[in-house]
Amino acid sequence: MGNPSGAATLSGNGSSFLSRHQKGFVIFTFMVIPMLLLFLFTYLPFFKMIQFSFYNRNYLSEGTFVGWKNYLDVFKRDDCFKVLWVSVYYMAGAVIQLALALFFASLMVFKVKGSNLYKACLFFPYLICGIAVGYIFKFFYAHGYVLDNILMALGVAEENLPLWLQNTKINNICLAATSVWRYTGQNMVMFMGAMMSVDSTLYEACELDGANNWQKFKYIILPSIKTIIVLNLILSISGSLCAFEPPYVITNGTMGTGTYFVIMNRIAHENQKVGLACAMAIVLLVIIVLCTVGQKLFFKYAYQTSDDGSDPRPRLKNEKYAAQKAAGKAGV
Repeated sequence: MGNPSGAATLSGNGSSFLSRHQKGFVIFTFMVIPMLLLFLFTYLPFFKMIQFSFYNRNYLSEGTFVGWKNYLDVFKRDDCFKVLWVSVYYMAGAVIQLALALFFASLMVFKVKGSNLYKACLFFPYLICGIAVGYIFKFFYAHGYVLDNILMALGVAEENLPLWLQNTKINNICLAATSVWRYTGQNMVMFMGAMMSVDSTLYEACELDGANNWQKFKYIILPSIKTIIVLNLILSISGSLCAFEPPYVITNGTMGTGTYFVIMNRIAHENQKVGLACAMAIVLLVIIVLCTVGQKLFFKYAYQTSDDGSDPRPRLKNEKYAAQKAAGKAGV
């Protein structure tokens, strides 16, 4: 007589071994195509861009090796690195955009009448293609068109209206405003998602204590969604450095509105200096990485909670309160 239990054990081990190999084969099969596409369309072009940045070449020629000359030109030429100052307008717009998104999201959470209509109206601009947004505002700001007609209807004399896109003092502000209009709804939705994840019992406890909406926002909502606020701020600042569609479509980068991306596109496609444009892209990547790391380190220090997680106030304020408390004890 054989041993049925032993045979069953061997059979079970064999099926388990086969099952593990089948899972591994399926995982490998489903991963190989995405990884191949990722390598062909992301990593390979990135490495080729690094290679091209050391050559003086266009799209067709092999070019000549120039070493670090392209990188030095990025910092020496007036039309390369210095145009990053234009991004300051978009950074300021990003801060205003986040403040508006946080304000509107807070209103929606407190159940304002008609909130669904407001959410749809605010989120709709994000659904519009960036090129279409550019053409919309190109006619909106054009002299004698929409914005001028609105202001004249409000009583502003036509001779007092500025040239919104030609006046170098305000044209970058106008272009940054288009980004604020487009992305406020997206950030609002992200803030609302974070706010809705807050435990509802906290709101109920605040209501029992007689807290108003501002106190709910300050002591419950704001500390609870600080991670999303930091994330949105990092994404907005990084996106400001890469602003392209508004200045490219509306003004084509003329009259001092050319951002880093617009100038890089012009150097690569119009001037056919591919090596210099690739060096500009690498420099921008390094700047974005440094800005991202710097923001994370700052917020990690400034908004660090206490060790037991019980005090969500910013660390800078905690240190101030600790000093006041120590001074009070010493006085006693």
